[in-house]
Amino acid sequence: MDVPAYLERIGYTGPIDVSPETLRALHLAHLYAVPFENLDIHLGRPLSLDGAALFDKVVTRRRGGFCYELNGLFCALLRELGFRVTMLSAEVAGKAGGFSAAFDHLTLRVDLDGPWLADVGFGDGFRLPVRLDDAADQPQGDTAYRIAADGDYRVLMRRDTGGDWTPQYRFTLQAHALADFADRCLFHQTSPESHFTQGRLCTLATPGGRVTLSGMRLIETTHAGRMETGIASEAEYAAALRARFGVIE
Repeated sequence: MDVPAYLERIGYTGPIDVSPETLRALHLAHLYAVPFENLDIHLGRPLSLDGAALFDKVVTRRRGGFCYELNGLFCALLRELGFRVTMLSAEVAGKAGGFSAAFDHLTLRVDLDGPWLADVGFGDGFRLPVRLDDAADQPQGDTAYRIAADGDYRVLMRRDTGGDWTPQYRFTLQAHALADFADRCLFHQTSPESHFTQGRLCTLATPGGRVTLSGMRLIETTHAGRMETGIASEAEYAAALRARFGVIE
């Protein structure tokens, strides 16, 4: 892996020692630079979990991706830097209750002074890694996270200011390889039951909030509130991708 090129892609110029501080800095830089997006699915381009293909897409062509791509590649970067990283299978919480199928989401365990949960591929997820063995609330700005035990599972919980605790996803600590996620990755590319086939999405965290292209709407959220703007044409859509996300389809 060309580590300098990857670090340049995420705008990271800090230390690269194996430490919680470096993990946090890399995690945040990644979320600010690489969008969570499903554009290739709607362009009819098959997604690849091959390491070289992922690097070419995200680093060389400066695209984004979804969990298998982003966390798969981030895992490879961390390992190259000397971090001990384990890929975990996660099941995403449903709005009506329950959880999705196994391998529906790829998240990462990073072992340092203790185990940490890292995830740069969950869209609007936590910005900084979360301590895996700490049941206490872990605040991050206006949002708090905690890890709850549920039998063989750990459940990532989230609470926004003034809201209730809600589950995000659950996972076990069983180690997996990226190839184990291939079938579910194909499902999300092809099945009408997958929310990734329902419409185009491109979203990126910003220091003050988030910017999102959802269908033909540009949505900006900041501490001051939410602003939504309609996109009138495909040319305008492509211009917004370039200007706000640095993405050229």
